[in-house]
Amino acid sequence: MDLIANVSLLFTERPMLERLPAAIAAGFDGVEIQFPYDLDPVLLRHLAGECPIHLINAPAGDPANGDVGLSTDAGRVVGFREGIEVARRYAEVTGCRKVNVLAGPPPANQPEDVTRRVLVENVRALADALAADGRQVMVEMVNPTDVPGFFVDSLDKALALIAEIDHPAVRLQFDLYHVARTEPDLIAAIYRAGDLIGHVQFADTPGRNEPGTGTIDFATAFRVLRQVGYVGAMSAEYRPLGRTEAGLGWMQDLRTSLAGRGA
Repeated sequence: MDLIANVSLLFTERPMLERLPAAIAAGFDGVEIQFPYDLDPVLLRHLAGECPIHLINAPAGDPANGDVGLSTDAGRVVGFREGIEVARRYAEVTGCRKVNVLAGPPPANQPEDVTRRVLVENVRALADALAADGRQVMVEMVNPTDVPGFFVDSLDKALALIAEIDHPAVRLQFDLYHVARTEPDLIAAIYRAGDLIGHVQFADTPGRNEPGTGTIDFATAFRVLRQVGYVGAMSAEYRPLGRTEAGLGWMQDLRTSLAGRGA
């Protein structure tokens, strides 16, 4: 089982380019980076030789000004489409195989049917651009407590959206933390998503911290993910309670537990 680190949240004690080798040294098998676009992709490609980059987010506007994605805004379609080429180039240069689209809050007065149409068309356009190279686009649900107004705020909405997009390169980014915050039965939710799952992230609930700090049974969840056919990496996307390395005891415990269960 490959465990990878989201180095936008982990190893933040270091500059970004130092986080990739730090993740490998700590026992991870690779990384994901939320927004790598202020970094030289050639430098990232060099680091990716030892530390594979599994996923990046599509450009999402200006997070410093509160942007949580451009994909739902009918007034920013041009900006999203310009970001497609940027994401494609970074994925190609770095060897990244997956790009996630954030379906952030749409403008307050925009009709829901317009929001949905714009989102579907934008995701299809990104998928068309990436599929030629065998890459995939992820659609993620985010719980409405953490991000009020996020358009895809439930698992059912995410699954319905993927069905409407109807593109072979589009899959579900299944974040155990966000799903557990909205679903009464996480294991049943994994079975419901099934083979649409294309990428997995995790953090414990309710605090979004290290495994073992909350209520999720990760060994069971990971085993069921394998049962439904998911064969990709599991990405640690949590907020460390202290220094990153000091909170990594869960890694060996989880690997040992999974080995004992034959996962």
